[in-house]
Amino acid sequence: MKKRYVIGFIFAIVALCLLTGLAYNLPPVHDRVAWRIENLRVAVKRYFNPPEQVVFVPQEQVEAIVDATLTALAPTPTLTSLPSVTETPLPSPIPSPTPTPIPQSVALTGIRHEYQKFNNCAPASLSMVLSYWAWQGDQFQTRAYLRPSYEIDDKNVNPFEIVNFVEQNTGFDALWRVGGDLPLLKRLLAAGFPVLIEKGLDPHDDAWLGHYQIISGYDDPSNRFLVYDSYEGPPEAYGVPYEVIGQFWRHFNFVYVLIFPPERAAEVQAILGPQSNASTNFQYAAQLALAETTSLTGREQFFAWFNRGANLVYLQDYAAAAQAYDTAFTLYAALPQEDRPWRLLWYQDGAYAAYYYTGRYQDVINLAHTTLINVDKPVLEETYYWRGMAREALGDREGAIEDLHRAYALNPNSTLAGQELQRLNVVSNR
Repeated sequence: MKKRYVIGFIFAIVALCLLTGLAYNLPPVHDRVAWRIENLRVAVKRYFNPPEQVVFVPQEQVEAIVDATLTALAPTPTLTSLPSVTETPLPSPIPSPTPTPIPQSVALTGIRHEYQKFNNCAPASLSMVLSYWAWQGDQFQTRAYLRPSYEIDDKNVNPFEIVNFVEQNTGFDALWRVGGDLPLLKRLLAAGFPVLIEKGLDPHDDAWLGHYQIISGYDDPSNRFLVYDSYEGPPEAYGVPYEVIGQFWRHFNFVYVLIFPPERAAEVQAILGPQSNASTNFQYAAQLALAETTSLTGREQFFAWFNRGANLVYLQDYAAAAQAYDTAFTLYAALPQEDRPWRLLWYQDGAYAAYYYTGRYQDVINLAHTTLINVDKPVLEETYYWRGMAREALGDREGAIEDLHRAYALNPNSTLAGQELQRLNVVSNR
């Protein structure tokens, strides 16, 4: 009798575990419970291994960087491994002798608010912007392209991925640019274009992280922007001071994404003016960042130098970009631990390109290692891609293939890992 009772008890425990596992994987349950379990697991890991204490230290001197670019070992500088900044060509702007006056307040309506699912701010924000133009999809449709690996939970969505989705899956045009400012936001809003920006976020219950937000209006008398936020809520309950938008927008190089009907492309170009040209835009943003490196201090100065490096990468000035990143990482190490934005490399990969194209392959690997030990899951296709490229350059073919396979599996829609695997005569898999 006792033996039968024990067997029955064990069977009941096993059955309960199986039922719990099945219930946990049901979408309605998973969406409500998964993030809480994940947050608890991550909190325990960070308690024993504080990520803010990990610091990347560049290993090579600037003189060695310049010499490396002149050797045959360094690849010819090219943007083939960087996201394209070309979109559907815009028509020439209609000349306007004087700027069109804009009102003191604008509040765009017609945006359908969505609260994001776990780590899903980019897909949710994109579907909200598209809803303004009467698109009928939701964040699950945008996520299927932007973050296709539901189980692996890709941490990052780049602006160029958002543009690619719009161009490939809707009837609208889109572009992304950097170096935006508050007057530009107002001009776009006054013309009827909501603006999607990527920015930093300091949540009260977590460390610094990246976030997308929709600017849907402004009010000069109160000096506040109206925003649709997939985390905080819709604009009628959520206004943000101008200076706060400016500060946290800097954390992502003042990047913005515009979505618009093709027939309104000329309006967009007229508002952007010279900034509609990608090369001109990055040149302007590089100078803006350089000016801010001398006018800012502390964490904001670190972001200015990081932005300087990112813009120089897109201008293919890799040696100067590497110097800018070296300075940024030096400033990062000097910041108080509580001010360090240790997640930044989850979202931006320009430093890898700068170091790779100046022959600093070991620095690419070291930086990738520093980034990956601070990630709670084996994600970040950009990091694996660049580490794979650096490993291949140093002769570690097996390690390169392993990393490139990981990058491709995480998101074949946005990584060039598949092309590199083909170049290495390896079949891509997912």
